[in-house]
Amino acid sequence: MNRLKDLQDTDALSVTELTSYIRRLFDADSVLGRVRVRGELSNFRRHYSGHCYFTIKDAGASIRCVMFRSRAVSLRFAPADGARVRVAGHVSIYERDGTYQLYADSMTADGQGDLSVAFARLREKLLAEGLFEESLKKPLPLLPRAIGVVTSPTGAVIRDIVSVAQRRHPGIPILLVPAQVQGDEAPAQIVRGIKLLDRSGRVDVIIIGRGGGSVEELWAFNDERVVRAIAAAVTPIVSAVGHQTDFSLSDFAADLRAATPSQAAELVVPDRTELLRRLQSAQQRLNQSLKHRVIRRRLRLERCLSSRLFRRPQELLRERMQTLDQYQERLSAVIVKVIERRTRRWQLADEKLNMLNPMKVLQRGYSVVRRPDGAIVRRADTVESGDALEVWLQEGRLGVVVTETEKVRHS
Repeated sequence: MNRLKDLQDTDALSVTELTSYIRRLFDADSVLGRVRVRGELSNFRRHYSGHCYFTIKDAGASIRCVMFRSRAVSLRFAPADGARVRVAGHVSIYERDGTYQLYADSMTADGQGDLSVAFARLREKLLAEGLFEESLKKPLPLLPRAIGVVTSPTGAVIRDIVSVAQRRHPGIPILLVPAQVQGDEAPAQIVRGIKLLDRSGRVDVIIIGRGGGSVEELWAFNDERVVRAIAAAVTPIVSAVGHQTDFSLSDFAADLRAATPSQAAELVVPDRTELLRRLQSAQQRLNQSLKHRVIRRRLRLERCLSSRLFRRPQELLRERMQTLDQYQERLSAVIVKVIERRTRRWQLADEKLNMLNPMKVLQRGYSVVRRPDGAIVRRADTVESGDALEVWLQEGRLGVVVTETEKVRHS
């Protein structure tokens, strides 16, 4: 403090001295020594050392934050970009960069951020419409004639894709449609690139993507227009947005998600060496299969030629003729038995019919008395004197008139 006063008029301070002075001012402030801040989490990154680096922001400002491993182990939730949080700690100067930042002692969830809410709502809407159905996913071609890419022409994405493609299978054309991948103009340009490649018929698969970033930087790939363009495309689309832990709605709509642009190139571009190995292996299996088939057919032919059928076919014919004669004899015997059984059954039925035939009764001297209407007279008390009746005999019929009736009981 005294050196600053002594030198401010006669000498220049070093950057380190000035920054150190400002840091001591921050450290001496009672308000900055213990603050609680709430806002939306962004650019969260957990270093391999265990320290966490992130930004807390709202609509008007943002502040860089760091939570050291000794504090981070006490986190009771998994921080993610877009989440609303409450952070407690102190504000000080990071002298190396000359920037102030919040050194967090604790962090708790404070609901969802605006972008997280928007993401969840749009996802539910598109999910209900069926845009993310697995049945809509199209398979990737084994060996594409050409690959389309929609991304920034100056970013690392296109360089990574070209590098991987050249290494795996040089000669497959890559068609780039330049597009902004963040900002207000990005969604419209991405949609234009997808439609242009899809309608051209020149590519068999399309890669869309960009490198990692914050939720805001990746938000173009959560735009409803982009998601619908992906779902409507006839050409298979691979989404390669951000890093492995980043997810966008484009990932759900695409036919396949790649964790990184480099992985997207590996999924789309077949390894030429591997293809040749598989082709050679398939050719060897085919040759071996044909060889075994020829051997089997030759052995079968040799067995046939050495069989008795080819050497003495007349013997086989004689055996078959003898067998046929035996079958004919057995068939004739069966037919005779069937005819005999049917004849006996017919004779028995004929005897039964003769027993029930009324004409047979008349042959024994009996007759049948009927009224003119054909009704049979069975009792004397059913007729009266003067009734006309018919008497049927074995031969002929008599017409009679009743002169007398008498009821006689037969024992």
